[in-house]
Formats: sequence, structure tokens, C-alpha cells
Amino acid sequence: MPDIVVIGAGHAGCEAALAAARMGMDTLLLTLNMDGVALMACNPVIGGSAKGHLVREVDALGGEMGLAIDDTFLQSRMLNTGKGPAVHALRAQADKQAYQNRMRKALMTQDRLTLRQGEVVSLETENGRITGVTTSTGARISCRAVIVATGVYLKGSIVIGDHRHDGGPQGLMNAAFLSGSLERLGFQLRRFKTGTPARIDQRTIDFDEMEIQKGDEPVTPFSFMTDRKLENTRACYLTWTNEETHRVIRENLHRSPLYSGQIHGIGPRYCPSIEDKIVRFADKDRHQIFLEPEGANSLEWYVQGMSSSLPEDVQWAMYRTIPGLRRCELTRLAYAIEYDCIDSRELGPGMESLRIPGLYFAGQINGTSGYEEAAAQGLLAGMNAALGLQGKPRILLTRDQAYIGVLTDDLTTKGTDEPYRMMTSRAEHRLFLRQDNADLRLTEIGAAAGLATAERLERMRRKRAETENALRKLRAVRFPAAVLNPFLEKRGQPEAAGSLTGEELLRRPAIGMKDLAELDEAFGAVPPDAAEQAEISIKYAGYLEKQEILIRKARRAEETRLDPDLPYDRVEGLRLEARQKLTRQKPVSLGAAGRIPGVNPADVAVLSVWLKKQEMLRESEAKETEAEKDGGRA
Repeated sequence: MPDIVVIGAGHAGCEAALAAARMGMDTLLLTLNMDGVALMACNPVIGGSAKGHLVREVDALGGEMGLAIDDTFLQSRMLNTGKGPAVHALRAQADKQAYQNRMRKALMTQDRLTLRQGEVVSLETENGRITGVTTSTGARISCRAVIVATGVYLKGSIVIGDHRHDGGPQGLMNAAFLSGSLERLGFQLRRFKTGTPARIDQRTIDFDEMEIQKGDEPVTPFSFMTDRKLENTRACYLTWTNEETHRVIRENLHRSPLYSGQIHGIGPRYCPSIEDKIVRFADKDRHQIFLEPEGANSLEWYVQGMSSSLPEDVQWAMYRTIPGLRRCELTRLAYAIEYDCIDSRELGPGMESLRIPGLYFAGQINGTSGYEEAAAQGLLAGMNAALGLQGKPRILLTRDQAYIGVLTDDLTTKGTDEPYRMMTSRAEHRLFLRQDNADLRLTEIGAAAGLATAERLERMRRKRAETENALRKLRAVRFPAAVLNPFLEKRGQPEAAGSLTGEELLRRPAIGMKDLAELDEAFGAVPPDAAEQAEISIKYAGYLEKQEILIRKARRAEETRLDPDLPYDRVEGLRLEARQKLTRQKPVSLGAAGRIPGVNPADVAVLSVWLKKQEMLRESEAKETEAEKDGGRA
């Protein structure tokens, strides 16, 4: 009998199963199709704005996604380098099939983990607690915890024009029966929608009509464990829609399922279909389109920016208006997919069900979109399922600790009315939550839980020590003006009136750690990751200090913990709506309570006063009890 059953082997299920097994739990991972493991059903890309932060955090905790993409990428770029380090974002084009094979191998060679094909049709409970699952072939599998990571497969329905059929992404089957089991357990399901563009035969693309997009040199790895040299092997290309494209779409909007009423699911606002873009941004005369390879041994190319559910004949006409695609052949049509998901406010911040002990959810079943968001939730669910069975405290990442904490807090306190996508603007402490320091923030947490390895922990501690050494050196060394001024003049910098320390020099925007090596060879010997941390610490010192003050202030509310069984109906002065919302969502802290829609600052103030009164009452009762004991002893 497995300890944990994970349902679904997408990006959430893979991380959940690996985490649970690595933490000592016998784990069974069930997938509808072995060929669908870690499938990139949409864009074959890992990372991007804010999503790259999530991948780095998954890696820092001991997850697999960062290692897998480092092993299988085709092209890698660091985005937003013209802005500050808080929004730098690593993005890598994956070899779609190689990534799947790499992740499947990780699963099948992991001790205490079994990967098997099978469809779960119902969840089994006893006395309100999860006890197992039943498959479509009648197998009853007992277990102590279940992680539901079904992606977009629950009653999945593919839509192309007026054609609709039941199914999952890329021609795979859907899961037709598990939705009913969830409803019988009291979960209210919602219908969300996402989509994907067509794929194009490489031999019919005229790349010379497009702008080449090369990768970075040198390549920055995703994983903190990757220390070998990585190389780009493929390029991507940029082209644009035009008035002809927009005319074809406008003339056929009445045939779009989005506008004809055939699609009822709610789609992602931040990743709209091309027909939605044309309507919403009618003032724009063109939109960016990127052509991206699907694999080193594949002739299929992904058309990023042209997701659609228009009829087939319109798709052919639409794509062939694009420069570089005028003679293109579509290998796979664009489509929309509708699917069932739960209300994420049914969950606690550790991804556990608030009502059914032993039941966890991760990924698009929670209303999110994206491989990276799914992986982050899967890792957290797998870790907490294992910790729960081991009788250990669960991991609850907060908004000031990680983007994963922002993600889980948003989902479980605010919920989402559309497919949720992580963005840097969602993180109020983003200058502190950078992708470059994810290991410094999270690896000790992963190691304490039994997931991050000793080698990973040692690497992080070495980086921290080397950063501190570099900072001490920068503050101690002083360069005389006679040495400094030729150095500054060469870089177009104002001359120094007197001597300056390395720290004072580094505060100048145009001076970096690499420049200081010209003045002192010791700075050239500082490892790149430590040099980066030292430079950011000095250049952004004032901003980081302000961020720390805000974090300390917010942490006080987070440290006021709330009992999950707190009787909100007995809190005098609390509005009815607030009582209902708080009772339903069981926030873990006063801070989390204040972020629940429908709970206003006045409600939080009332609750805070009530908590203080209860504490005073307990202290008074304790003193009376102690006095009675003293009287008895007298």
C-alpha cells in the first residue's frame, strides 16, 4: 500500500511525487497516459517574467524542474536586464520531447516512487478522511494521503470553431469521472478555459522575413546545482501581425466560439487569444508573434502570440497573412480547452483541503495557469503531504519568504476568478524576493524538511560565506585618489576628491565588481554568484533597508496565528459577511484574514481586540488557578 497517491503526472504531479518519495514516503503516481508525463501542451518554455522566480525557488527547495530544463533547453535568455535585479527573469526554450523523457526518467528511477498509467474515477473517504482511490478498471488503492494534480483534464473539452469534442490536450483523453467524485465530496466546481496556437511545419517558414532572436552568452543556469557550461543550440524569430491579419479575424468574429457563446469557461486575461487581442486592443495595428522550435529533432514550430479557437478555414487564412508564414502548413490546429477546477479558497496555504484531512490539490485544478505555477504548488503539496504523515509541522511559505508564498496566499485567501498567472507586480517584497537569492532564502527550509540534499545546502552556505567575505573586503579596502582617478576617467566617471573604499566605489551605477578587479585582483577571484549578491547588496542597500522595515511590520500580523477552529460567530462586532468568510476559509494568521475579500480593516481590528481580550482572560484564569493552588498549599 502506498503512503501517498498522486493523481496526474503533469508539472504539478511530477514535483509532488518526487518530493514525497525523496522525503521517505512510498508514492504512487497515476497518469492517464504515460506519453503525457510532463507534457508541455502549450508553449515549450520554462521560466519568464516571475515564472523564472518560481522555478528557481522550486530548485532551491530541492525540486526537479530547474535541473530538467538545464539538461534539455534549446535557447536561454535573461529577460528584463535593462531593469533592476528584482525583475530579471530567466526563460529557456525547451526541447519538448527531451524534457518529457528527462522528467519521466527522474520519476522512474526515484526510490520509493512508482509511475503507472491509470485513470482515477473516485476518491475514497472514511470518517471524513481520505483513505484511497478507485480507478476506471476497478482497482481500489488504499493510501493515507492523495494529491490531486489533474491539470486541464477534468471533463476536458476541445473547441475549434463550431467543432467540440471531449478530450485533453494534444489529442490525449480527458478524465470524465473524477469531477463527479469531487462534487459528491462537497467541492463546487468551476469551468475555466485556456488555449494554444497552431504548430507550423518548419519547411514552410520563411525565416529570412523575420527578425532573429538569439540566446544569451554565457547561459545562466536555472538550477543552483548546475555548474557546467551551458550552450544555446537554436534561435527563435520575431514577426508581426498586420492589418490583413486583423481583417481576417474581424470578419470571422461571429464564428469564434469566444463570441458566439459556445465557450462558457473563463479564460486567462493575461494570455488572451489573438481574436481577443484584436477586440480588446482595437487601436493597435500590429501584435508581436514569436516563432519558437518545439525540439531539436522536430520540424514543428510554436507560434507564440496566436492562440485561437477560430474555425479551421479561418486559421489557415489568418496564419498565412503573417510575414514569414505566407506559405505555411499547419501541422496542428490551434484550439481552446475547457475544464473543471475547484475554488482554491477550499484550501489551506499548504495546499491541503480544509475539510478532508489527507487530501491535497496542486496545479491547474486550483485555477492557476502555467507549468511553473503548477510545479511550485506540486512541490509544496508533496512536501506537506509527507510532513503531515510524518507528524511534522507543515511548510507554510509567507509572502515575504517566496513567490511561492505569494502564489499560495493569493489562491487561498483571495481566490481567483480566472486562470491565475504569477507576475512580479503581485509580490510586494519583490526587491527581496529575487531569483538570484532563492537558494539563500529557501534551501535551509528544504533541507530541514528532508528534501534539499546536503550537497545543495553546502553550496548555498558556501555562497553565503563568499558573499560575506566579499562585502568585508569591499568595506575594508581603500583606494587613494591617485590610483582611482585614472580608473574613473577611463569609465567617464567624475574624479574622486579623496580616497574611496570598494563599497563607496561600487555605489556608483557605472561601476561593477568586475571593474574593481582592475584595482585589486582579489575582486576578480570572487565567485560570480557571490559577486552578484555583494554588488546588489551595496547598490540597493537603501531600498533593501526600506523593504526590511515593511517586511517586519507585515510579519507582526502574520505571526498572530489563528486557531483553525476559532469560533468567529462568537466574536462581537464582527460583521456577518466577515464571520462567514473567516469560518469558511480558516485563515492561518491575522494577516491572512485581512487579505480575504469581504473582510475589511475594521473586521481585522475587531478580531485583533477580541484575540487580546481572550489572551487576557486566559492569563487571568491562570492566575486565579495558581492562587487557588497557593491557598490550598497554605
